[in-house]
Amino acid sequence: MDKDKEREEISLIGRIFSLEALLVVMGLLSLISGIIRTQRTQIALGVVVIAGSMLILFVRKKKKGE
Repeated sequence: MDKDKEREEISLIGRIFSLEALLVVMGLLSLISGIIRTQRTQIALGVVVIAGSMLILFVRKKKKGE
């Protein structure tokens, strides 16, 4: 049972530091800094990055289910 718990913790850490999570964080940071500085290009970039990373997540989940 301890091995199962270790696997769950490792998989959680892997998810936190995954590429998709880093993309979402980058998009959020770009969005927030764009709002603070009132720069439309940063806001648009943040929205595009977040939307794209969410699209990738949904496509991957759908392919895994097939």
